[in-house]
Parts: sequence; C-alpha cells; structure tokens
Amino acid sequence: MTVSVPNFSILLVDDEPAWLRSVTLTLARAGINNVQSCSDSRQVPDILARGEVKLVLLDLTMPHLSGESLLTLISERHPEILTLVVSGMNQLETAVRCMKLGAFDYFVKTVEEDRLVTGVLRAIRMLELERENQDISDRFLSNELRHPEAFVNIVTADRTMLGIFSYIEAVAQSRQPLLITGESGAGKELVARAVHTLSGNSGPLVAVNVAGLDDTVFADTLFGHVRGAYTGADQARRGMIEEATDGTLFLDEIGDLSIASQVKLLRLLQEGEYFPLGSDRPKRLKARVIVATHRDLRAKEEAGEFRRDLYYRLRTHQILLPPLRERRGDIPLLVDHFLAEASNALGKKKPTPPKELAQLLATYGFPGNVRELRAMIYDAVSVHRERILSLDTFKSAIGSATAKEAPAAISGRNIFSGVEKLPSFSEAADLLVEEAMARSGGNQTIAARLLSISQPALSKRLKLGKNQAS
Repeated sequence: MTVSVPNFSILLVDDEPAWLRSVTLTLARAGINNVQSCSDSRQVPDILARGEVKLVLLDLTMPHLSGESLLTLISERHPEILTLVVSGMNQLETAVRCMKLGAFDYFVKTVEEDRLVTGVLRAIRMLELERENQDISDRFLSNELRHPEAFVNIVTADRTMLGIFSYIEAVAQSRQPLLITGESGAGKELVARAVHTLSGNSGPLVAVNVAGLDDTVFADTLFGHVRGAYTGADQARRGMIEEATDGTLFLDEIGDLSIASQVKLLRLLQEGEYFPLGSDRPKRLKARVIVATHRDLRAKEEAGEFRRDLYYRLRTHQILLPPLRERRGDIPLLVDHFLAEASNALGKKKPTPPKELAQLLATYGFPGNVRELRAMIYDAVSVHRERILSLDTFKSAIGSATAKEAPAAISGRNIFSGVEKLPSFSEAADLLVEEAMARSGGNQTIAARLLSISQPALSKRLKLGKNQAS
C-alpha cells in the first residue's frame, strides 16, 4: 500500500503536458506523490469544488481561463487553498500583482528544481500546521478521544495524560518530527507506538536506541552502506531509515548523540535525504521521525552540547511525559494491570493485593517510574505463595531505594534555613508525624516506615499528642 504524501491533493495547472509530467516526476523524487494534473483551465473550478485540493501550482499564460483569473477565483471561493504561481514570465510587476491577488509564492519556470520543491514543501508545511492547530483546538474543546483504542497499552486515568492523548491524536499524522521527553521508565516508547498506530502509515515502527553509538556506527545503523564501503563490508546493508519506509523511525536517547551525529540527523530532517556509507547517490527519507530523551535538551543546548538548530527542528511537536510521582492516582490502576500481566507471564493465579499496598507505594518517589513499579510487581508475584500478596518485597525494595536517596536529598538543603523562629524538638516531631500520617492515608505502619521508627513508637507519639491536646 502506497502512502499518499501529503494527505491532501496538490493540483498542477498548465496547458503544457510536458511541464506537468516533468513537475510530477520532480515532486515524486522528493517523496510528494499526491498530485493531480490539469491541462484545461476550465476544469479547475469543478476539481476544486470536490474539496480534495489544498495546494495549487498554477501557470499564468493559458487559453480559456487565464492564470490570474483562476488566482482571483481561488482567493474568493477557496481562501483555504494555497496557490504557487509558476510562470514563464520573469517580471517583477507580474509577481507583485500575483501576490496581491493572493498567491502564496511566485516561481519562474526556469528556476532550479530544488527551489521549486523547497517552495512546495514550505507550502505543505504551512497547511499541515494550520490543520494541526485546528485539530488541537477541536480535541481540547471536545475533551474526547476519537481513537481511545490506540492508547490501550498506556494505563492511566490522569488528566494530564489524557490531555497528552488528545495532543497525540492531533499531531499523529504530521510529517514533522516529534520530540518525546520525560524521565527514564515513564513510557516514552509506548507513546511512540501510539503515535505510529494513529499515523495511518502502512510501514513498520523501527526503534533504535542511539545511546553510546559513535558517529560511524550511528551513520551505518541509520543510513546503511554499500558493498565495499569499508573494510569488512562484504555485502550491502539497508539502514534503519530504509527499514522504516512508509512507517515510523523511533530514535531513543537522542540526547546522548555526539555533535557529529547531530549534524547528520539535522541534514536528514532538513533535506529529507541521506547517503548510505560509500554511496554518492542520495536516498529519500520516507518515514516519520520520532525522537525521545530523558535529558534536558535545553540545558544541553545552552551548555553547547546539543546543536541549537537541531533542538528547534526537533521540537516542532513536543510531548513531556509526567513522572509517576506526579500521577499517583494511576498507581492502583497500574498495580492491578501489572498483577494480571505478571500472573499470566509466570503462570500463576492473580493474587489479591493488600489494601495497604497502594498507600505504601504512594509514599515512594519512583525514580524509575512505571518501569520500576512493573519490576517490583513482577518480583512480588514471582515469590508469591498465599492468596494475599505480601508487602515484604515492596517494603524491601522501597526501603533500600529510600536509604540510597536519603543522604543526597538531605545534604542538598536544610528545611529550617531562613526560618526566623525555629520550632522546638517536640513541635518539629509533631509536624513530622502529622505529615507522615497524611502521606500514608492514616496508616500507622506506613507512616512509621516513612519516619524510620517502629510502629509502637509512632503509636506512643500519637497518644502523647492527643493527651497534650486534651
């Protein structure tokens, strides 16, 4: 199945069939294949009335209806259509008059093919942005997903995540790069798969983790090579870009790319073409590019470690995934989902989680995010023996992780710094107990663990506080 690019029609209007064929081939070499031709200008109004055409390449000098007459008609009846005038007349006055009549751009037929293709791509980009902005507005106003099935693998009821889903639906069919940022384990690849599902592309999703790849390996992995490109290249090899033809190329950990590799990626995105190693014949990029990173690209760019031009090129569309600690309401849903998944994978009956589990997990920061929670549950199910799932493996995992984090968290700040009147030991202890009980949902066992004291000691402190209050 051939994918139509762009997803709207481009109409070529000229009374010279040879020019129509030439431009059609030129655009096809640039990956633009959704093109119609018309050599009789009188047919143009009926073609435009069908609503499929969003971009017109128009000659000026034609019998019957002139180009300027059609340009006026398009501006009046179809203001949503962009028109590029491609004329044999290299006259400034004519160009100015056409722009006043509503032309988006003006080209002379003798101009280099690359300049015409660049103009067409610029017009396509303008139309796509208008459509995407309208889609985003419509989705957020309706507050409903049109394709919820695309997100079935992302377990959430969080409002921020649902807003991200609406944004994904709006930009999924764009041909521009998509940047997904977020902490490790937050689900960036699942988002990339959802975008691919909604894109309508017939090709595969090809995922490549580029972390640790030096410049040569990066180029060979993405671009491939011809036979004899270097010592040991006994056979030609297709690169991942070609493997992803008519699909999606997902580049993970893009923030770890070297500057040299960043230059290659920038050229790929700007020019839409690449050279396999050892070849002097370019190939066209025929895949949507999605990139992801847990790095702060803005900070890396400011530090000179990431190219500014590539950074702004990548963030045409951007998704920031929230960490699990910012969507704690999803923890019970994820626990249930992973319990079923782990039980099925390990051939066990799904255990019943204790009521304290969700409260215990809600007190933990999850630096490894959803991936860490999944690993915890798989570990707990693997050693599970009774009907009720034990809390021991979770307490052990959280306790060891918290012990590692605590020194770094404490050493960096003093919560009493800048406080004019310091609380007494008793007042500070009461405040700590109050916060721990709030975080644990009133569960003394979990609150005691947060305070690193025994449950009887906490119970005694709570009773003392009640007696003092009375």
